[in-house]
Amino acid sequence: AEAVQAAGLAFIGPPGSSMRAMGSKSAAKQLMEGANVPLVPGYHGDNQEPAFLREQADRIGYPVLLKASAGGGGKGMRVVERSEDFEAALASCKREAISSFGDDKVLVEKYLIRPRHIEIQVFADTLGNCVYLHERDCSVQRRHQKVLEEAPAPGMTLERRAAMGEAAVNAARAVGYVGAGTVEFIANQDGSFYFMEMNTRLQVEHPVTEMITGTDLVEWQLRVAFGEPLPKKQSELAIHGHAIEARVYAENPEKGFLPSIGTLRHMDAPKAVEFELGSSGTNPAAVRVDSGVREGDAISPYYDPMIAKLIVWGADRTQALARLSQALAEFQIVGLATNIAFLKRLVEGEAFSSADLDTGLIDRHGATLFPAPSSAPLGALALAALALSRGETVRGSANSADPWAQARGWRMNSAYRRTLSFADEFSGAEGYQVGLRYETA
Repeated sequence: AEAVQAAGLAFIGPPGSSMRAMGSKSAAKQLMEGANVPLVPGYHGDNQEPAFLREQADRIGYPVLLKASAGGGGKGMRVVERSEDFEAALASCKREAISSFGDDKVLVEKYLIRPRHIEIQVFADTLGNCVYLHERDCSVQRRHQKVLEEAPAPGMTLERRAAMGEAAVNAARAVGYVGAGTVEFIANQDGSFYFMEMNTRLQVEHPVTEMITGTDLVEWQLRVAFGEPLPKKQSELAIHGHAIEARVYAENPEKGFLPSIGTLRHMDAPKAVEFELGSSGTNPAAVRVDSGVREGDAISPYYDPMIAKLIVWGADRTQALARLSQALAEFQIVGLATNIAFLKRLVEGEAFSSADLDTGLIDRHGATLFPAPSSAPLGALALAALALSRGETVRGSANSADPWAQARGWRMNSAYRRTLSFADEFSGAEGYQVGLRYETA
C-alpha cells in the first residue's frame, strides 16, 4: 500500500499503518483494549518464556487457546485442556507459527465452550465516515476455516447487533481505517462477545452482505479510493431477506479434508448469475456463483483449495436454505474430490437447519456428516470395466492386419477371462474387482 502511494497512485484499500496495526493479533488486542472493544480474558504481551506463558494459562483457567500472533487461516492454534499438556502444545504451536508465518510469538486466551463466530462488515472513507453493514455468522468451520457463512446471524437481536456494530466501528476508527474491513468477534452463549481480529481486506464471504443490503462493496472500494464519501449512511443500511454462502473446496471430507489435486474434467454449476443486485437492491438474484476455474484447469496443491463460492438469497432463512440445498444438488464437478455432497448433508442436517450453531458443529455431528462409504453401484462398475476393455481394444488395434497387435479377447478353444480391479479414491472405499468373460460371437 505504501509503495503504491509513494509511486503517486491511489491504493484501493486501507493505509499501510492500519494493516500493520491489525497484522499482529497481540498488538491489535492491546489497541482494542484502549478503544474499549471487549476482549477475551488472556495474555497478549511480549514475554514468550514457556514458564511465564504457562503461569498465565494457569491464571486464566483451562481450557485455554494458544494462537499464533501473526497467524490466520486456522493455522498456529492449539486448545489446551490441562496444565500438564501446556508445554507440548506450546512447542507444537510455535513450530507451526514459525513455519507458516516466520514468527513464533503466541498469545494465550480463555477457550470458550461452544462459541459462535460472528463478524461485522465495516466500511470507512477518507472523510471520517464509518459504517457497519451488519453481521455475518461464520460459525460452521472445519480445521478453524469457514465452510458456510450467512447473514444476518440467526437469533441476533437489534440491541446486540447495534452493540457489535458500534464496537466494530470503534475498532476501525482506532487504527484510522479506510475502505472495506471485517471485525471478527467470538460470541458466548450468554450474549457476550469479544474481539478476535480485524481482516484488512474484502473477505471471501462479502457476497452475503451485498445480497442483504443491496450494495456492491467493490464499487464502494473504488469510490472511496477516489476520495468520494460513502454511498450510504448508517440509517440507510437496512437488512432485506437472508443470504447463505457455501465454499466449494477441492478436498476430500472423508479423508480429513485433505486437498484434492488433478484436472477439472467437468464442471456444471447451477443456473445462476455472476453478480446481480436487482433493480431496487431488495430483490437480488436467488443464486450467485463466484468461481475462478473452468473445465480443463489443473488444481494444484500450491493454492487454497477453494474453487467456487455458491451464494443464495431468500426472503427468509427457510427459503434460502431450500434454495441452497437445490443448488448444491445441481452442482456437478468431475475429476476431483470436492465437498459438495458434504455441504448438502451439512445444510440439510438438523443442527444447521435449526440454527443450533457454534464452531464445533462439524466435529459434534461427525456421525451424520461423515457416513460410512457406500459400495459402488454394480452398473457403474460394469460400465467402467467395459469402457476400459474397449479402450484397450482400440489402442491395441493400430495395425488391423496383425493378429498379435489386437487386444481382443478371442481365443481358439476357450473363453478368455480376466479380472479388473477398481479403487474409489474419493470415498476411500476398498477396491472392487470385476470379472470379464469374453465369449465368441
